[in-house]
Parts: sequence; structure tokens; C-alpha cells
Amino acid sequence: MRLPTITLALLGVLMSAISGFAQDAQNAQNPRTAQTAPDTADAPGTQAHSEGNRKIANKVVPNYPPLGRTMKLRGTVKLEALVLANGKVKSIQVRGGNALLVQTAETAVREWKWEKADHDTTELLQFNFNPD
Repeated sequence: MRLPTITLALLGVLMSAISGFAQDAQNAQNPRTAQTAPDTADAPGTQAHSEGNRKIANKVVPNYPPLGRTMKLRGTVKLEALVLANGKVKSIQVRGGNALLVQTAETAVREWKWEKADHDTTELLQFNFNPD
């Protein structure tokens, strides 16, 4: 029997949601995050945290995906960003989270800017998505 493409896509999103919930349970056992710059506000339903020592100069808040909000998808996304000395993001590694939420977090982080430094740094980022 062949399932329509839309059914397979929804099945993939649901499987990602289930793995995201499992990741959230793990994250609840080991919360090691520090708040980012206090002068930047997060969007409703989204909180961003950084474990790095480098100050964020420009923070773009991820948009909560409409499909995720409809599905009441919640979860934590963990990213590791390699930031060049000039403050621009060179690369991003996904360390955990639902695929739908990861995509929106990655898109936002690619636009972030950090203050200049003497060398490249690795910044650990955590985004908490909650549709409520």
C-alpha cells in the first residue's frame, strides 16, 4: 500500500515531535544555561539562552513555525555556532531538538552578530519553544 506524500510528511513531523519530547526530558535533568543579553526580548513562545562568554550584538528571534503552533509543538533546540572573530556565524551544528523547531532556530541564528574578538569562538545556544 502506498501512502500519500502529505501523510508521510506529517508522520515525519510527528516522529520528530516525539523525539523532541524525549530530548526535553533529558534537558530537564541537566539545565546548564545562562540568559543572553537582558536588553533583547524574546518572541512569544520562544526563549533563547547562550552558554558562551561572548556578548551578542544583534539577536534575531526565531519565528514560531505556524505548523508547530497548530500542532502545539513544544521543545528545546540546542545549537553550537562557530562564530568568526568579526562576529559573524560561520557554521552551525545541531545538538538536539525537533526538526521543525531546529530549522527556525538555525535560520534566526544565521543572522545573529556577536561583538568582535581576537579569535573564533564556539557558542552553545539553547532555544525553548512553547506555543502557550
